[in-house]
Amino acid sequence: MPILPIQPRTAMQHPFHGVIPATVTPFCADGSVDFSAAADLTRSMLAAGCTGVVAPGSLGEGSTLSFEERIELLRVLRSASLRANGTRGNVYMTVSALSTREAVKQAEHAALLQLDGLMVLPPYVHKGDWNEHRTHLAHVLRATTLPCMLYNNPAAYGVDYSLEHLAELTHTHANLVAVKDSTGDARRLTAIRARFGDRVGALVGLDDCAVEGARMGACGWVAGLANALPKESVQLWNLAQQGPRESCDELYAWFLPLLRLDTVPNFVQLIKLVMQENATGTETVRLPRLPLEGTERACAISLIRRALSASTGIRD
Repeated sequence: MPILPIQPRTAMQHPFHGVIPATVTPFCADGSVDFSAAADLTRSMLAAGCTGVVAPGSLGEGSTLSFEERIELLRVLRSASLRANGTRGNVYMTVSALSTREAVKQAEHAALLQLDGLMVLPPYVHKGDWNEHRTHLAHVLRATTLPCMLYNNPAAYGVDYSLEHLAELTHTHANLVAVKDSTGDARRLTAIRARFGDRVGALVGLDDCAVEGARMGACGWVAGLANALPKESVQLWNLAQQGPRESCDELYAWFLPLLRLDTVPNFVQLIKLVMQENATGTETVRLPRLPLEGTERACAISLIRRALSASTGIRD
């Protein structure tokens, strides 16, 4: 495959930067979406210094939401994105679906909601070959004029979008301006920067790679634990980018056991459990997920409480 030239930056600005929580979706006891809690959570994260929010992705249990719930949730988050100082935080839609038709429908509605961009996932379930993925992504990217961030998570979705794949897409679609990389390989972040320069922003997609990513030049972090600890997440990111290094390392050493909860199969339940223990939310999930039980729950609570109780002086 020939190496395609990289297009220079177009007039489209790149809005994906800083700490961007992938928000959880709060649920009421009856399983319905708690839109009021979602709005409050967004306000708290933006007030802590997060640059925006993206929803509803894997952490947001997006696959369990109906199309109508998804649109209403994003409408609520858009309304809640106005900060006390009059500025707005960014709100991004996660485009994720079983079919290309459904993904395009989601993308088309993002502009109607006056959102700031899209995070585009591979099609759920169907692994397919690159030609099928390229066709799916092309349909989504052509369905909107909003800036888009590709989500690359081989472990979760069974496909790894390589630099050559990214080059093909950016050569054809000027609105593809960023990639959230969840390979866990810091070398991938440096490779993206070396290959694409400012044309494509590279964002960290795994919580326990945030510091490494910032030090490798990533422009942002799509964060999970920021739902529970937004102030600490912003502080960690800023220290990782600007120092002092000693302060960053101290905060990271405290935070890392919690950040690692973002990288295991039950990450949704675990992050919601951290929120419950930190009084920033509840652990209520939607079926087929169930709250943690037994030894797993006891071990998680022990870890969480130990970390929260040891934070005096570190999180200030």
